[in-house]
Amino acid sequence: MSETSFIFDCMFFILSKILEFLTHPFYWIVILFLISWFTKRERLKKWTFRTGIGFLVFFTNTVLFCEFARLWEPDGKKMEELEHYDVAIVLGGMAEYDSSLDRLSMRRGSDRIWQAIHLYHLGKVDKLLLSGANGDLIDKGLQEAVQFKEVLIDNGIPACDILVDSVSKNTYENAVESKKIIDQFPELQRILLITSALHMNRAEACFIKAGFENMTTFTTDHYTGRERGYRFDQWLIPNESVLSDWSKLIHEWLGYLTYSIMGYL
Repeated sequence: MSETSFIFDCMFFILSKILEFLTHPFYWIVILFLISWFTKRERLKKWTFRTGIGFLVFFTNTVLFCEFARLWEPDGKKMEELEHYDVAIVLGGMAEYDSSLDRLSMRRGSDRIWQAIHLYHLGKVDKLLLSGANGDLIDKGLQEAVQFKEVLIDNGIPACDILVDSVSKNTYENAVESKKIIDQFPELQRILLITSALHMNRAEACFIKAGFENMTTFTTDHYTGRERGYRFDQWLIPNESVLSDWSKLIHEWLGYLTYSIMGYL
């Protein structure tokens, strides 16, 4: 990688983190209500207030979010549907690091590593490749792949069956760095890519672009299922946590678009 390309990629990473808050509907709603509160223009005051209320209702409705997520998430696979694979690549973004207690703290995406461990013990995969250092602008002590390797060893998985990409900081780098590692082991031909269902479209496109040809995907932590089964409260009662779920979905939409423009896909 040239120095110019390296600097450009660093700037892109930093900018993406700085602007990440713009993908959160909560901030859109706050901005609309602030404009409505402070503006002296009566027409603008009414428009921003009504739009803010509309956004608040829309982005806290569980059913609406799930229906949009259903359009984006790939269908999941049961474990018994999987064949045998030489290696499973497990993408990072699963944990935070609690420096005061010196241990990993799981996020929702940690279902990725849980399912990977299960597949390993079922004999569906022979090795695990943990990909990702951290995606933080400021060092918070997280070196995810390395730290998860230690956890897996402590839980009975031999170190020789765990490969580590301790460099990558985003999905594009996950693909590039994983390819470098896989190329060192020509015996690893059948590859399983494991990541969250919401993240899989962007991840799969990056890995195909990086040169992964004989690859199967396995999605985890789905927001939706193959069949609909909404409860009464999900239709009518606002849920503030759905705001964060929308942020993740919008982040993936914008990420896919940005990666396409950057030539990462």
